[in-house]
Amino acid sequence: MSSVETTKMSSKGQVVIPEKIRKKLGLKAGSQFIVVGEKDVVILKSISVPPLSEFDALVSKARKQAKDAGLKRSDIPDLIGQVRDKN
Repeated sequence: MSSVETTKMSSKGQVVIPEKIRKKLGLKAGSQFIVVGEKDVVILKSISVPPLSEFDALVSKARKQAKDAGLKRSDIPDLIGQVRDKN
C-alpha cells in the first residue's frame, strides 16, 4: 500500500520528503529526481545512474544494431552532422 504523508514548501522552494517515505524508498542525501508539474499535481520520480553492467549491455546492443544496419564507425560524424542540421 502507498504511504501518504504531508509536507510543506519552504520560502526557498524546498520540500522535505518525510522520513518514513525516504526510508521506504531508500532515498539518501543527494538522491536525484525528475519533477513533473501539471495543474495541481507535482510528481517526483527518483532517478539513479544505472549500473555499469547495464550500460555495457546497452552499448553492446547498440553496436550490434549498428553492425546489422551496415553502419561503420566512420559514418558517425556525418550522421551526427545530419541530425544537427535538422534541428
